[in-house]
Amino acid sequence: MTNDERSYDRLRLRQFLDGTARADGVDRRALLRLLAAGDAVGAASALGVASPAGAAARAPGAADSAPGIVKPLPDDRFVVHGTNAETCWAALRDTGYHTPNELFFVRNHTRTPRLAAADWRLTVWGSGLRSGPVEFGFDELRALPATELTAAVECAGNGRSFYTSQQGETVSGTAWKLGAIGVAHWRGVRLAEVLRRAGLRRDAVDVQPRGLDDPFTDSSGAELGRVRRPLPLAKALDDVLLGYQMNGEPLPADHGHPVRVLVPSWIGIASIKWVGDIEVSAEPLYSPWNTDLYRLFGPDHPAGGSAPLTRQTLKSAFELDWDAPLAVGATHELTGRSWSGGAPVRSVEVSVDGGRRWRAARLRDRPRPDGWVRWSLPWTPTTPGPATLLARATDADGTRQPERATYNAQGYLFNAVVRHPVLVTA
Repeated sequence: MTNDERSYDRLRLRQFLDGTARADGVDRRALLRLLAAGDAVGAASALGVASPAGAAARAPGAADSAPGIVKPLPDDRFVVHGTNAETCWAALRDTGYHTPNELFFVRNHTRTPRLAAADWRLTVWGSGLRSGPVEFGFDELRALPATELTAAVECAGNGRSFYTSQQGETVSGTAWKLGAIGVAHWRGVRLAEVLRRAGLRRDAVDVQPRGLDDPFTDSSGAELGRVRRPLPLAKALDDVLLGYQMNGEPLPADHGHPVRVLVPSWIGIASIKWVGDIEVSAEPLYSPWNTDLYRLFGPDHPAGGSAPLTRQTLKSAFELDWDAPLAVGATHELTGRSWSGGAPVRSVEVSVDGGRRWRAARLRDRPRPDGWVRWSLPWTPTTPGPATLLARATDADGTRQPERATYNAQGYLFNAVVRHPVLVTA
């Protein structure tokens, strides 16, 4: 752990204690009210005690359609990147606002585990609780007050390949184009509800969910353990969901069955799949996924790296194949989607001549946080040959997609306008 990391977290803890810390709109006064509400609930709520590791066994399954992935991955719908599967944007054109479960991208560090809901347990434990560990079974979780929300999940490396193909910069990691995002309607229990029932201490600072997938070994051969990443308590008590349904169905295996974490507007690594235990700590927590990974390193960032990444960036994508053929003289309805982790998308502009001229696209959805807007624009090409389409979004805070993204060595948070090639045919 670098000195910069220690300084960052000492500062965050000091800000919390003196009442100046904020996370996604929750200040210290509101946080203390939430903590006080937990005093009346009781520390264990007669739910029992278990060890931090939880209990889950992998069930045998059919052969994977890609390494470690359960669902089918047809070539016209997905591009496979090792243990990951990227959604093809053309497949989303007529799907509506929510990404169908069968088209949702897959980001796996290892393999999708096959877990039975009846055997699943969630253990909440750590120094930030008033007493010992507390265990929730699947039926106990479903008996708690339910919450529904629509939210995107997006890999922090979505768009990574364009650092190289558009900007000539070498980065590490999976070479996603723009298909490492999906928007779904989720149902579950607010994490705040579970934490209150577990009995929070007033000095709790961090909350760290951990998955039940296999321990991850990086490219150097170092075993990093199961995927886990801490959240500030204020964020955990705000809008984070323990989801057990996706688009009205039980979570599919590849997307976290039986229960996953949903952290709206934040990078996808925060939304831990197959959650098995949650550590609540009175001190800042660390994992490889907020120290060596998911921070920004490079000449335009602090020497020790940026603070751990949280919110996603602004992006736009066409619902078209790469190099799609479009007939000259015919009117084509160009469609796409734009999204941001910072603020709702306010407007979208499209260029059909490589960026020389821009036209306003028609938004087909009401701008909303934590999701995307669909848009469309008619185009009648008049000259056969290669053409380049561009789409750029502006959000409610006035942020507009730039022509170039700021480099970082691991290729996170690409936000520049993407040059989408098509072929106008005679």
